Amino acid sequence: MNQHALPLLALVGACTASILFSELVNAQHASVATPAADIVAVASGDTDFATLVSALQAADLVTALQGKGPFTVFAPNNAAFAKLPPGALDDLMKPANKKKLVDILKNHVAQGKITSAEIKSGRLKMLNGEKVQVVVDNGQVNFGDAQVLRADITASNGVIHVIDTVVMPD
Repeated sequence: MNQHALPLLALVGACTASILFSELVNAQHASVATPAADIVAVASGDTDFATLVSALQAADLVTALQGKGPFTVFAPNNAAFAKLPPGALDDLMKPANKKKLVDILKNHVAQGKITSAEIKSGRLKMLNGEKVQVVVDNGQVNFGDAQVLRADITASNGVIHVIDTVVMPD
């Protein structure tokens, strides 16, 4: 072996070790679970909640649902809002009707994190003070007049269950 080959082999060995170590560190960072986004960020990232997010903004409830919580949100999807009578949603989004919109939206939020495994039949107290009837039957959950379509969408400050109907307060 000539005198230049030994330092070259040492350099190649050091570079290989450095690359392997770097890949190991990067793999470990990739496997560390990052905390989920808050309820508003999760909803904002799903186009099926575009109407809900707009309503939360109009009602000035975004900051509240970004709070510590935990919260359980029975979130009407876009199709649920589309079931409202013609013009009803536009009317609710007007500043003059903000109080009514807040009441309706709070009728979909419960204090605490209630997963689908923890949901029981009975009356569930919502943030607006109303109690909504929940029925669990053969694995199907109904929230008021709404059916839960997707359950247990995790957020850092609670959980979201997608429903197919906007549930109006009494």
